[in-house]
Amino acid sequence: MRIGPYQLSNNVICAPMAGVTDYTFRELCRRFGAGLAVSEMMSSNPLVWQSEKSLNRMTHGDESGIRSVQIAGSDPDQMAEAAVFNVEHGAQIIDINMGCPAKKVNKKLAGSALLQYPDLVEKIVQAVVKAVSVPVTLKIRTGWDTDNRNGVHIARIAEDNGIQCLAVHGRTKACMYKGEAEYDTIRAIKQAVSIPVIANGDITSPQKARFVLDYTGADAIMIGRAAQGRPWIFREVVHYLTTGELLAAPDLQQVRDIMLEHVKGLHQLYGEVLGPRIARKHVGWYLAEHDAEGAFRSEFNGIEQQQPQLDALWTYFEQLAATNVKRPGNV
Repeated sequence: MRIGPYQLSNNVICAPMAGVTDYTFRELCRRFGAGLAVSEMMSSNPLVWQSEKSLNRMTHGDESGIRSVQIAGSDPDQMAEAAVFNVEHGAQIIDINMGCPAKKVNKKLAGSALLQYPDLVEKIVQAVVKAVSVPVTLKIRTGWDTDNRNGVHIARIAEDNGIQCLAVHGRTKACMYKGEAEYDTIRAIKQAVSIPVIANGDITSPQKARFVLDYTGADAIMIGRAAQGRPWIFREVVHYLTTGELLAAPDLQQVRDIMLEHVKGLHQLYGEVLGPRIARKHVGWYLAEHDAEGAFRSEFNGIEQQQPQLDALWTYFEQLAATNVKRPGNV
């Protein structure tokens, strides 16, 4: 799997997710085997580039691996400027977002809303590709609703105008994240273009990854929501695709250590006030299986300081381990 001059270590990629794939999360996913981890999207609006949130998103200098930065917007000139700005700040690949279905993004005619306007898609792609010397990739959906799956048409526009890799989520804009992803359109896109195609959507297990690769003929798979609170999924998928064997899930102590490392990284990245707030959603994902009733997560969400958060998590896992030992049949 290559994107321009860059050789990926494997074909399992972490999807860009707004508010999730920050520096800390990307580093964790790469360490667990993701061949590429794409940054959360950055607005092409230059008025927000100096905000604290944007500056955090542009932390790329110390990253391991290939630095791919996603930009979102609808104005070709602004998108070109955003691409240049991010390359100047360390981006090695620019990814164009035409896949996000969120209303606040689509109402600005960005994200997957652009799929309704192939002419504008072409102008944006042309402007961004012309503006930078690094590879430009594109993430799309299969179309804007189930009656208008124009993914093949968009893919051909992308290839004809210099896009070097295409990621496709197997839902339309109208589908949001409801229902099941469909892979027939991704398969048709792969057959229609010669650039690398990455399949995305509902890839939640190593076995599903193998099925999607085989069914679509895609060059790689992209995992998004399934990695939330489970960054080790990349290790599991890579191992299965390579050997056909399933790895054991991490034990309770390993989950604790991974989560504590993640939370500490968020504290460091975002600071004393914002760090604990952002940590809450990640902890919620990590503990969804263990804290099914949500009692501890509710308590945790009321903690405002960094060290008390870490202390509470440590104590919770100590109690959880003790409870597991006392269960009948456990030793």
